[in-house]
Amino acid sequence: MPASDRPALINGLQPLADRYDLIFCDVWGVLHNGVKAYEAAGDALTRFRAGGGRVVLVSNAPRPGASVGKQLDHFQVPRTAYDAIVTSGDLTRLAIQERIEKVVHHIGPPRDMPIYKGLDARFGSIEEAEYVVCSGFDDDENETVENYRARLEAMLRRDLLMVCANPDLIVERGHMILPCAGAIALAYEEMGGKVFYAGKPHAPVYDKALAIAAEINSKPILKERVLGVGDAIRTDIAGAVGFGIDSLLVARGIHAEELGLHHGDLVSDHVQDWVDRQPVVPTAIMDALTW
Repeated sequence: MPASDRPALINGLQPLADRYDLIFCDVWGVLHNGVKAYEAAGDALTRFRAGGGRVVLVSNAPRPGASVGKQLDHFQVPRTAYDAIVTSGDLTRLAIQERIEKVVHHIGPPRDMPIYKGLDARFGSIEEAEYVVCSGFDDDENETVENYRARLEAMLRRDLLMVCANPDLIVERGHMILPCAGAIALAYEEMGGKVFYAGKPHAPVYDKALAIAAEINSKPILKERVLGVGDAIRTDIAGAVGFGIDSLLVARGIHAEELGLHHGDLVSDHVQDWVDRQPVVPTAIMDALTW
């Protein structure tokens, strides 16, 4: 890759801030790790907003934005860090609403059931269902995709559409890397099944976030003035590139081990070698989100 096309390694958000009016920021892996908040990240976004910028949190959480907001409060992520939250759970709710007369089969843990709150959804077995919503693993600490193979085969025989409420393949929780609904959806797709992905890297969640930001801002925001921030190449960075906006990869997330960050700081040559092997290239890379 020519040096001019390589991402810049930066130490903070401040040098980039004047280029952008809006940040789409990932949540899990950037603002918290599923156990505690990253204070410096919340401070960086708060400072960006204090300078006149807008921040919309764009998450692949399989729950409504309001539910994610409560979780952020629990982790003590400051409300000053963001203007709004858009989740794949929000888009999944729209997909459910569009199919409200149809029977749905749910795959995922009880904690994700708020996705149906206020919707008169009709639940059934795979044999009864007309489509499936997958929000995650029943037990993400002990199960693999193989635990779901029989169910996926039964779904495939009936040609059922799967609505994937969380397109992430993996997520960081504390010091563990755990599988997400996207891993089940990818397996189903590879078997020949039909999948609708409700979140990143697909455009609908970005369209929704941009519309909300424009409403808050009382005027449209140009894509060239938008920065996507996240820790996952496959979803956050690919999504930003596909949507036509700049992107910032937070390295100390799910790719930390690949980038050698569990053994020290970012090393330019190693990072660039890693980037050269990726399907998309971020505009910039930083260790963790700071100002």
